[in-house]
Amino acid sequence: MHTDAQLIDDLGGSAKVAALLGYDTKGGGIQRVDNWKRRGIPPRVKLDHPQVFLAQLRREQAGQRASQLVEQAA
Repeated sequence: MHTDAQLIDDLGGSAKVAALLGYDTKGGGIQRVDNWKRRGIPPRVKLDHPQVFLAQLRREQAGQRASQLVEQAA
């Protein structure tokens, strides 16, 4: 699965992400986000909405660091 597709799914799916970004969910916003699952999220969108995309990245990195610490302690 494309990394951005996984990110969209982790955030709650295409409809949820479209709403988070303020896109019209009745006028094609959901389809736009759904297309990103195959094409990737445009970098400009990620930069324009760090509150959505960076928060998820930080959670993933924190989880990876925690896993590494557990492995090192074992």
